[in-house]
Amino acid sequence: MLPCALNGAARCCMERCASGRAFSTVRRFVLGIETSCDETGAAVLDDTGAILGESLHSQKQTHLDAGGIIPPVAQQLHRENISRVVQEALDRSGIEPSELTAVATTVKPGLALSLGIGLDFSRKFVRLHEKPFIPIHHMEAHALTVRMLHPVDFPFLVLLVSGGHSLLALAKGIDEFLLLGQTLDAAAGDTLDKIARRLSLRNHPECSSLSGGQAIELLAKEGDRLAFHFKSPMGQLYDCNFSFAGLRNQVTLAISKKEREEGVEKGQLLSCVKDIAAASQHTVASHIAKRTHRAILFCKSKGLLPQHNPTLVVSGGVASNEYIRQTLKIVTDATGLHLLCPPSKFCTDNGVMIAWNGIERLKQGKGIMSHSEEVNYEPNCRLWNETAKGYRE
Repeated sequence: MLPCALNGAARCCMERCASGRAFSTVRRFVLGIETSCDETGAAVLDDTGAILGESLHSQKQTHLDAGGIIPPVAQQLHRENISRVVQEALDRSGIEPSELTAVATTVKPGLALSLGIGLDFSRKFVRLHEKPFIPIHHMEAHALTVRMLHPVDFPFLVLLVSGGHSLLALAKGIDEFLLLGQTLDAAAGDTLDKIARRLSLRNHPECSSLSGGQAIELLAKEGDRLAFHFKSPMGQLYDCNFSFAGLRNQVTLAISKKEREEGVEKGQLLSCVKDIAAASQHTVASHIAKRTHRAILFCKSKGLLPQHNPTLVVSGGVASNEYIRQTLKIVTDATGLHLLCPPSKFCTDNGVMIAWNGIERLKQGKGIMSHSEEVNYEPNCRLWNETAKGYRE
């Protein structure tokens, strides 16, 4: 049964059961809106996870040209594009605003100026159309996206790696996460981006339109990862946390040394750029794999994962890196876990994952607000409800 506030905000359709008799079902439709960083995304999904319509405006090239994300610029681009993006998603879905069951929008965490645009637009939209509103945690959406594509039951282990986040958690429910480890400084994606920037990969003919992480992955395919040795972080710390700042310092020193040796000025490309990319990527992947392995062993020792088909879900922008996926596959094969990663287009920020998170919450009746209730965005907001104890040796 639908909550009273949601009745009448869905489409009835006629289907046929196995016996051939027609019966009536109520479909629910959620509009998802994402503006947490530099992607303006919107999508309409039904309660089976079918993507009825979606639209995405990427700011990537603008921020690549600027050398990094500039929050006021991101805010202005969201403001200029959000109305069009949402309308495109609705038009492609064939769903009218009056037919929507609810609107789900990212309100935490993220860039304050970007979150504000999405929230302001959504509040006006739900008030105009008198629709329930579902505030969404950006990282929760990343963690649950895979359930739209595969029948994954709770609990499962989740690794979230992106430009702003690196964490390991046990997903016990749609809004219940046990933290196992997190980055103590920089995130994996941010580290790869800054290494790419220091290597001046934007000046490489194959990388001018790629993000830093994408450029590293591309060049690493033709590089020798053994040409440079970068020490894996936190080798003497036996927990599930991450640290990438030390690696970035190692790579920066190596680049500076090679620039002096080759007589190359900062901003020019080194002859060994592919080797540095390969070694950097390998060290990042190795560090992620080692900490994930420790998290798996901890969960197994505490009986936190199911005996049948235990699963590791990997999501976030960095999860689209094929080398990192392959490295994690070695770990899951060795430990008997099933590795699941969403397709690359769903690893980066998008409206689909937000709409799906809204569907998940709608089904369980969690976090659904009326169109008249006030809600604020939260630039800094942790995902987990509790922290695991005893994962140190």
